[in-house]
Amino acid sequence: MKVAVIGGTGFVGLYVTRQLLAEGHMPRLLVRPGSETKIENPSACEIVHGEVGDKVALEQCLTGADAVIYLIGILREFPARGITFEALQYQGVVDTIAAAKATGVSRFLLMTANGVRAEGTPYQRTKYQAEIALKGSGLNWTIFRPSVIFGDPQGRMEFCSQLKKDIIDSPLPAPLFYAGMLPLKAGEFELAPVSVTDVAKAFVLALSESRTQSQTYGLCGPQRLSWKAILGVIAAASGKTKMMLPAPATAIQAAASLLDRYAWFPISRDQLQMLMEGNVCPENDSFARLGLTPTHFGVDQLDYL
Repeated sequence: MKVAVIGGTGFVGLYVTRQLLAEGHMPRLLVRPGSETKIENPSACEIVHGEVGDKVALEQCLTGADAVIYLIGILREFPARGITFEALQYQGVVDTIAAAKATGVSRFLLMTANGVRAEGTPYQRTKYQAEIALKGSGLNWTIFRPSVIFGDPQGRMEFCSQLKKDIIDSPLPAPLFYAGMLPLKAGEFELAPVSVTDVAKAFVLALSESRTQSQTYGLCGPQRLSWKAILGVIAAASGKTKMMLPAPATAIQAAASLLDRYAWFPISRDQLQMLMEGNVCPENDSFARLGLTPTHFGVDQLDYL
């Protein structure tokens, strides 16, 4: 099967492309200028050069494909550089849907995120709007909503390596964020880290399983872990012990309101809000529905740190 991959040079895209090749599929990657070196096995893939905003390049990428996978997502936007949630997480999906219809590609797999909703942050809202657009497109769709994703980033941005860099390697104590005035539940909000390899397997399995059509899967790992516990695992995997202290979210949000426009500031107001909402699946049965066994999150899985 020939599969057009939009976002194939990113973190998840690397593993999806690798899994496609392992299963005997032919990936065709839309590659923006300057990202050619991010392709792991370029001789085994078809390459179309262009940006997601280039409708001609999108149609070229999808022409003759049997399916399309859309993986583009960003954690922060920088409008001055043309990097926005609206452009990359919503309009890019809308344009890819139009290209699919124009080229006769009926199968569309989309990655959004666990917790997306209509009235959420701009990140959550644009992901949700992309889902609505796909569901109303008339195409054969499948949507995957991963929690926080971990795995060897191989030079890309990834949850655990980013926390190691910004928090564990910092000389400052690790922040245990809490809402309100009293630190009674500091760092107790829960996440369900999911392996990038498992996410890639889910995508590629869906290509050949008709039962996955018109289905939405929340992809969460098998454990619900507190922020404090996750920081402890990352520290241990890094060969370190780390002091942790309660940190009021209001103070961090105040600082972010002044500084999160700059890429060097480690977290935005919206990221902190979403983090403290937690990120677990209410019904964590998607991997069982897919016939896959998810990977546990622990020191042994973080040797890349």
